[in-house]
Amino acid sequence: MNINRQEISRLAGFVGAALLIAGYVRHTIQELWGPFNLTLIIAGAALLLVSIVLNFGTILDFFRGRSGKLGTNTVALSVAVLAILSIVNFLGYRYHKRFDLTTEGLNTLSDQTKKIVGGMQKDVKVIRFDKVDDQRLADMMREYKFINARVTYERVDPQLKPELGQKYQVKRMPDTVVTSGERIERPQADDEQSVTNALMKVTRDKLKTICFIEGHGEKDLGSQEADGYASIDKAMKSENYEVKSVNLVSSNKVPEDCAAIVVAGPTKEFFPQEADLIGKYLDGGGKALLMLDPGSDGGLNNLLKNWNIIIANDTVIDVSGVGRLFGTGPAVPLVTNYGAHPITKDLNRVATFFPFARSVDTGESAKGDVVFIKMLNTSEASWAETELKGNEAKFDEGKDKKGPVCLGVAMTKMLGENQDIRLVVIGDSDFATNNYAGKAGNGDLFLNTVNWLAQDEDLIAIRPKSPTNRSITLSESQQKTFFLLTVLLMPLVVIGTGVWIWWKRR
Repeated sequence: MNINRQEISRLAGFVGAALLIAGYVRHTIQELWGPFNLTLIIAGAALLLVSIVLNFGTILDFFRGRSGKLGTNTVALSVAVLAILSIVNFLGYRYHKRFDLTTEGLNTLSDQTKKIVGGMQKDVKVIRFDKVDDQRLADMMREYKFINARVTYERVDPQLKPELGQKYQVKRMPDTVVTSGERIERPQADDEQSVTNALMKVTRDKLKTICFIEGHGEKDLGSQEADGYASIDKAMKSENYEVKSVNLVSSNKVPEDCAAIVVAGPTKEFFPQEADLIGKYLDGGGKALLMLDPGSDGGLNNLLKNWNIIIANDTVIDVSGVGRLFGTGPAVPLVTNYGAHPITKDLNRVATFFPFARSVDTGESAKGDVVFIKMLNTSEASWAETELKGNEAKFDEGKDKKGPVCLGVAMTKMLGENQDIRLVVIGDSDFATNNYAGKAGNGDLFLNTVNWLAQDEDLIAIRPKSPTNRSITLSESQQKTFFLLTVLLMPLVVIGTGVWIWWKRR
């Protein structure tokens, strides 16, 4: 059988193209080149080159002819269009402007994430172990990389790269790992908040301890009940804080590892020596958050008077009606007016509310280098009620204090160039309970306060949003109707229209 030169060139061209495609497809599936894939690519390229050499005269004649010139013009035009698109794409990458059209801004990273990721000085790698990629996670990680190029993302199939699976101890799929240096963290979920928290844990060098004073009927950190603090405890730990309870009677001092102390709604009075311990701790540059509910100041009133902070024996009433939007009544004052302070600077877009709160104020003059900021202020349609009888409240001129009423004060006193005293007093502890911490800006207010006291100002922000489930559940009949419309009817309409047009033109 005689095989001429033209047939050899065609066969070489077809086989070469097939080998190139096979090598590329195998590389795409396996995500590695490997000797076999490289052999396919090299062999395919060689056979295509042979085909071109054997057919060089025919190819040259084609380009000299009319069809070749038209084809050359088409190719040149296509190259020009591709070049323009490439330039536009490059400019879009360098000077990008992104628009988030979701109602909750779910495709926009939170202020906190932007601060944390933007300030990272270490390389961080996020690895997704799965056979297929999670497009939502991949898109989110692209947003992280826009902020800081030190963040990289990779999807790995542990069956194809078992050495990586063993290195990161992957026991299930899907699994996500965040790593920096020798540190490894597994986010609880693949959402923004979990990934950002994992980034913090692998890049921050030291855990700070937040100490909750106990022994006086304060809110229970471990309680899952509505009036417990379990959700806040979890939120603080997710921001890389160590949280512990401290009994001042047994310890006889504020532990040295406390970055800040928290007194959350005591119902019984502190012993005088306990109040003295807190006073000495503050005098030495300590940081404290005191949340004192109406009816009980925990015996800390005199301590606060020394700092020119006054907690009144009253209950704040809000009759603006705005609280109804959140399902609250007049005894739950709403705050949208915030003082100029790092804790509240990002809260202007959200409201906070305080169930059964008392007013907090400052004296006429500050002592020394003391700065007071009234950071939580109610509306004018409120007052501080001094004689609350049952469920009835009425403003009494001369007795009650007309709004706006201050519910929270932040105090700072400089002790030196790099040391200061920080104290925050809020006339309510219920706003941070399990029942209210997840609503409006309450949780952010508490965590921002802890961040400021612990001198972690870069964490102060509005936290990431939780995505709302917008999936639609279809009944069996609806699924059948949807299938008939989209899979059968619509294609048939298109085909039928094409056949009808062909028949009319025939």
